[in-house]
Formats: sequence, structure tokens, C-alpha cells
Amino acid sequence: MTKYVEAGPPNIILDLAAIDFVDSSGLGALVQLVKKATNEGGTVQVVTNPRVTQTVKLVRLEKFLSLQPSVDEAIANLDTPTNG
Repeated sequence: MTKYVEAGPPNIILDLAAIDFVDSSGLGALVQLVKKATNEGGTVQVVTNPRVTQTVKLVRLEKFLSLQPSVDEAIANLDTPTNG
């Protein structure tokens, strides 16, 4: 994913809605991805399902990871002037 952050568009939507489980390694990778995107002037919107959202909230990363309930809402969030 890092190569996409460096070479791709500034804003990325990562759709994890079909993922049933995220462990500490997965959360760490997401945190690193968001940091890299932010350093490159972009953002990462993470689309999740209730189970993944619950896991992320347990470690208090829900705002940092910019969780979204759907791809449509993630796209709408990219269009908001307060984002970024």
C-alpha cells in the first residue's frame, strides 16, 4: 500500500467491509498507512463493518483511522472542505 500512497492519488479509500477480523498487526499497518498518507498530503478513509469498527474503537483509533460505514460516505467525506 505504501507505493500507492507515494505514487497514487492523495486520497485513498480502503474498503475493509468484507473483513471479519483485524488484529494488532493489521491495526499497526493501518496506522502506518494513514501516517504515510498524511505526510504526503493525503488522507485514508477506511470503510468498515460493525465488527471491525468495534475492534478499532476498543483501541481508540476510530477518529485517527477515519472510519466510514460505506464507500459512498467515504467519497462524500473526501468532498468535505473540513477534511484533511
